[in-house]
Amino acid sequence: MQRKTFDFSFVVFSVIVAVLGAIIGMQIIVTLGITPNTSIVGALLAMVIARIPLPFFYRYTSLENQNLVQTTISSATFGAANSLLIPIGIPFVLGRPDLIVPLLCGAGIALIIDALILYKVFDSKLFGANEAWPPGIATAEALQAGDRGGKKAMFLGAGIVGGIGGAWAGIPMSAFGVAFIGNVWALSMFGIGLLIKGYSVPVFAINLDVYYLPHGVMIGAGIVALLQFVKTIVDERKLHRKDQAAAAVEEAWENTRTGKDVSKAFGWGYIAFAGGAVVTALVGGLVTELPLWQLLLFLIFAAFAALVTQVIVGVAAMHSGWFPAFAVTLISLIIGMLLGFPPIALALLTGYTAATGPAFADLGYDFKSGVLIRNAKDKKVELYGRRMQLKSAMIGFVVALIMVTLFHDMFFSADLVPPVDRVYAATIEAGITGKTGMYLLLWAIPGAVVQLIGGTKRQLGILLATGLLITSPLAGWAVIIGIVVRLTILKVRGPQAAAAMYTTAAGFIAGDALYSFVHSAWKAR
Repeated sequence: MQRKTFDFSFVVFSVIVAVLGAIIGMQIIVTLGITPNTSIVGALLAMVIARIPLPFFYRYTSLENQNLVQTTISSATFGAANSLLIPIGIPFVLGRPDLIVPLLCGAGIALIIDALILYKVFDSKLFGANEAWPPGIATAEALQAGDRGGKKAMFLGAGIVGGIGGAWAGIPMSAFGVAFIGNVWALSMFGIGLLIKGYSVPVFAINLDVYYLPHGVMIGAGIVALLQFVKTIVDERKLHRKDQAAAAVEEAWENTRTGKDVSKAFGWGYIAFAGGAVVTALVGGLVTELPLWQLLLFLIFAAFAALVTQVIVGVAAMHSGWFPAFAVTLISLIIGMLLGFPPIALALLTGYTAATGPAFADLGYDFKSGVLIRNAKDKKVELYGRRMQLKSAMIGFVVALIMVTLFHDMFFSADLVPPVDRVYAATIEAGITGKTGMYLLLWAIPGAVVQLIGGTKRQLGILLATGLLITSPLAGWAVIIGIVVRLTILKVRGPQAAAAMYTTAAGFIAGDALYSFVHSAWKAR
């Protein structure tokens, strides 16, 4: 790792690619409700950059520099989508646009704290760099494979062209591309949900939203998902204890962070989260809305919920590659309702909590890929490389904050908000209108059952509910057709076709996002 990496030209270029990542993240989260694997997409774009035959780009042939660019793109993508746009969409759906700026401030603070805590605890015994972090492994393998040849860049470029062309023709290419990347069972449920929602009114003359069916299904699935992740963590801890003696003989990994580092990080983190909650409450006007005792309770609980959210999300992501950010945020909201917070406080609490967790998961994947790329035997070299990744992530976060600040109104004015925001808003409103609560409880049951059947790996309930929240039958057909094409290719060409297919699919997603963003900006001018 060269110590002059972060010169002016590198920072400027990082800002440019971060803008691209933020655009992709915002567009996909409001149209599909999900974001692609930000780490792997960032890696694929970094590989393309490394193949540009101009002197300025020669430095990006280094895998370590590609990893930094990938970290910047990834951070801007999930930062803009999951950590910023989702939180500020909640007050918009609730009809309180005056709370957007307070939540943007709070979410930005929470995002930075989230990343800093992860930096301090990553590669400790609690969050070991030798643990799975599955997308991080995939990202590192993609970068290393790209270093040996330029075919991936060719497939990605073809995918981008196809994504732009398909989007121009009215085909939801993001949905088509996602079908080639994720778990087939989960994506099948996503497609089914899209089709049910898309044809419920024209075919069956039933408006699912009137009965809060999508919202209830998501709540039931979210609660079960959280319980499943907790069970998975407990089971793995028990298994770890049983195998501890054998593992001690074989284990050669030496953590770069100690238990003391972890204690200090979480202790500082709680204080920092409390400070962020104070800023959110002050700017959001809670000082005049709540009595002193309830304001203090809000600050204490908001900081606690933020800390617990990132821990649960981080551990789940580390072991399974999935993270239940929605489920944990939903539980925090429900507890807030039980504590008697009014709607304005619940909106701020939910948005603030939703901003934490994604960075702990996605940046954890990026750190894991960095560990594998560097393969450093010296602790100082590894920590230095990780610190460079943190700098790259911070560039991505700052750009994401600026992009969301500038362009969120363009999406909201077209009634484009992340679908989960409608669930949060419906839950808050159900707390003050009892009839809605009955519908939410009723439809939570099938959501919980489907999630229970699918298990932690497949996330059937969560994906079904996500599809039910989106009115886009074309996207449903795109997902189903994409899955059929994917299975056909693998059957005919074999597993060796998976890498090219994955890369091309990432291009479909990027091309669709870029076309949609430019088209929306042109229409909004």
